[in-house]
Amino acid sequence: MINVLPLTIESLVAILLLLTILYCVRLNGQLKRLKADESSMRAVIAELVTATATAERAIAGLKTTVREADEGLGERLQAAKRYCDEIQRGTKAGADVLGRLMQIADARPWLMGVEPETDVKPAAPDPKAIMAAAQAFTERARARLKAVAA
Repeated sequence: MINVLPLTIESLVAILLLLTILYCVRLNGQLKRLKADESSMRAVIAELVTATATAERAIAGLKTTVREADEGLGERLQAAKRYCDEIQRGTKAGADVLGRLMQIADARPWLMGVEPETDVKPAAPDPKAIMAAAQAFTERARARLKAVAA
């Protein structure tokens, strides 16, 4: 029996060495796959970094474009508001002048070549004539504004 014990121990050691070698072969295969995955992950990460940099540049360009458009639009809106205010003032002034002209025409009919009649009450102004005069005045005011703006 004495000779069997060393043979058994050596057999167990040989089996354990065989199992260790098989395990090492398996681990080697897993390490190779992991390294292959690592290189593909590095490529993916490099692509993501490039795409991110491109997107950041595009966003910066869009922000600049939006800022410029906002400034241009703000300036145009302010100019339009000024023109609108000028037209309103001109229309109001035209209406005032037209009202004064109508008062003068009603008060002094002899200026139009008609002798004043003492018994006759002056006729009411013609609304169509007033409207036509106001439109003509407005068109002249707009033409002047366009000439000034150009």
